[in-house]
Amino acid sequence: MVESRQKNKKLVSMAMLCALAYLVMLVGRIPIVLFLKYDPKDIVIAIGGFLYGPVSAFVISVVVALVELPISETGIIGCIMNLVSSAAFACTAAYFYSRKRTLEGAALSLVAGVSAMVSVMLLWNYFLTPIYMGYPRDAVADMLLPVFLPFNLLKGGLNAAFTMMLYKPVVSALRAAHLVSESDSAQPSNRRVTISVVLMSLLVVITCIMLVLVLKEVLWA
Repeated sequence: MVESRQKNKKLVSMAMLCALAYLVMLVGRIPIVLFLKYDPKDIVIAIGGFLYGPVSAFVISVVVALVELPISETGIIGCIMNLVSSAAFACTAAYFYSRKRTLEGAALSLVAGVSAMVSVMLLWNYFLTPIYMGYPRDAVADMLLPVFLPFNLLKGGLNAAFTMMLYKPVVSALRAAHLVSESDSAQPSNRRVTISVVLMSLLVVITCIMLVLVLKEVLWA
C-alpha cells in the first residue's frame, strides 16, 4: 500500500514536471542567432532527473518532445534533435548526481551534462541540420565551431546555472504538496551554501548573456 502510494506520488510529480517543462518551453524560448533558440525546458527535466534518476529524466524528455511536435517548426527531425539534446544533458547529469548527492556532486554532474550535450549536439548538428534546414553540409561544418559550439555552451551553461538555483525551491514546493519525501530530495540546507550557489549561478548567467552579445556582434559584423 505504501509502495503504491509512493509510485502514484512519483507519477503525479513527473506529470507536473512534464507540464511545467512544456509551459516554460512555450513562454521561455528565446531566439539567439540564426535559427538557434534558447529553450529552458531542460532545467525542469534536469530537476526531475535529480529527484528520480536518469530513466525518469529520459521519460520526461520523450514526453515533452512528443507533446512539442505539433507546434514544432522543424517537424520530426527537430523533435528528435530536441529529445537528444534534453536527454544528453539531463540524463547524464541525473546519473552522476545519483552517485553523489551533494552540492559538489550536483555541480560536477551538471558540468558532465553540459559536456555531454555539447559533444552530442555538435555531431547531430553536422548530420541533421543540412536535412531539416536545407543548408549545404560544408556550410554547416564551417559553423560548428563559431556558431554551434558557443550556442550549445551558452544553452548548457544557462540551464546548469538555473538548475542549481531552482532545484531547492522546486523540491520545497513539491515537498509542501507531499509529493516528494525527504529521502528523494536530500540536499545541503546550510544558508551560506545556498547563497554561494545563487551567486555562482548568477555569475554563470551573466557570463552567458555576455557570450550572447559577443556572438551576435561577431556574426552580424
